[in-house]
Amino acid sequence: MLLSACASIEPRPAAEPAPHRPDEVPFYLRASLEDPFDAVDRALRRVGQDLHAVRPLDLPDPVEQDLLARVVDRIEFAYCPEGSQALQWARWFGDRPDYMERVLDRAHPWLHDIVNELEARDMPGELALLPIVESAYDPFAYSHGRASGTWQFLSATARDFGIEINDWYDGRRDVYVATRAALDYLGYLNQRFDGDWNLALAAYNAGQGRVQRAINFNRARNRATGWDALRLPRETRAYIPKMNGLGCLFREPERFGWTLPVWRDEPLVKRLTLPGPTDVVAVSALAELDIAELIALNPGLNRHLTPPGGPHHLFVPLDKADAVSSVLPLVNGREVIRHEEVVVRRGDTLSGLARRHDTSISALREANDLNGDHLNVGQRLQLPRASAAVPDDVPWADRYQDFARLQERLLPTRRFQHQVRPGESLWVIARRYSVSVRDLQQWNQLGQRDLIRPGQRLTILMDSPAGAPAPVESSSYTVRNGDSLWLISRRLNVRLADLMRWNGLDENAILRPGQVLVIRRGDQAS
Repeated sequence: MLLSACASIEPRPAAEPAPHRPDEVPFYLRASLEDPFDAVDRALRRVGQDLHAVRPLDLPDPVEQDLLARVVDRIEFAYCPEGSQALQWARWFGDRPDYMERVLDRAHPWLHDIVNELEARDMPGELALLPIVESAYDPFAYSHGRASGTWQFLSATARDFGIEINDWYDGRRDVYVATRAALDYLGYLNQRFDGDWNLALAAYNAGQGRVQRAINFNRARNRATGWDALRLPRETRAYIPKMNGLGCLFREPERFGWTLPVWRDEPLVKRLTLPGPTDVVAVSALAELDIAELIALNPGLNRHLTPPGGPHHLFVPLDKADAVSSVLPLVNGREVIRHEEVVVRRGDTLSGLARRHDTSISALREANDLNGDHLNVGQRLQLPRASAAVPDDVPWADRYQDFARLQERLLPTRRFQHQVRPGESLWVIARRYSVSVRDLQQWNQLGQRDLIRPGQRLTILMDSPAGAPAPVESSSYTVRNGDSLWLISRRLNVRLADLMRWNGLDENAILRPGQVLVIRRGDQAS
């Protein structure tokens, strides 16, 4: 158990057959259609390689000019005594240079900004390594506990720290936004637990309430209150040694037979301010920017349009920044945004309306010229909606389909991870998620005679598989015993976000047997 993979890191699904013949696939997507995750990894690696090809890496004094040296210089609490789990983890990571190379390639475009933030906040360098444990620096990671993004935020915690999550955008996957929220949260936890970073990390993993209750339990019995003396979940008790082990590995790489990369201490990406909602596919075509690269650097986007209410930014490779800036005036995303009218009811608030209609407070304010939060009963508000149609009269029309296909197979809300428990069979798991055993076998490359074992992680796809029955045409659905919003959305082949929006529900809503839900189809579904 000690050396098992991190519980929050999700195995990537098996590659699906390419939907085009090879000669029909655009050059920039031929590889990515086979495995979208590999495409993203290659794109992130290119960001660093292309820039260093222009500016060769030649550091006469790595201590002063090496980016990772700045991380190492800030390591302060990592401790790996002989015989400890932390030391075993340091050796485990050090023995896997290929894995560490892949993870650090994903981290490379973001580390300059992360280290700047750590220094500005006077926080330890180990925190730059936390996403290695949380997600392997994969912004598309989605855990069995529904945490998402590089920093693995749950939606409730994310919103508490100012992250927008709506139909257009999920800020948990936006590495720039999530980094600031994660460091805000970690700083708060560090203060709450009297400057003990191990306790702060335990709370980040297991929840601050659980850690505080464990501390109170020990105090009441005159016991020690260090993290290793507390009654914490098994995952958390492995989580802290992983973090300490990584800190020791980076601080003393030669001790563990590992070579720490040497990177120029400079940004690889640039954050461009957008004038408003922007068609990123058009930007990629006009600026000759690779689609996989654009998605890899802007993983928070759910659509080819940036969100109407912001954040109004786009990340691009540094060497492409001028080209992208020059085409932004030519691209106007507002032209494809339509508006739907809603009447304010008693008790409505901007935040409630934003949640109910899967948009953001800032988008509502912008669309209705609102300066504050005050609403009047009967007031009519405009809700920004994206047209389902995409331009078909532009030279890059085919890119929209390719963009949507690649993004759909990457977005974490479309896949789920189940950890096999003792006594479970494929039949039991399939019944739990309302899928077939054949689907489970196909998604996880299992043969008819393959056995599953406790602790094994299985991928569950949230979208209906190819060849599934067509959605039931109906205007309502009556909740049954054992139903959840997720199961209903899958059964009826509708998006979970739409189901919640149509019925004014959020993801924590409790359903009652006999409750009637509204189901919209066709033009009404938007």
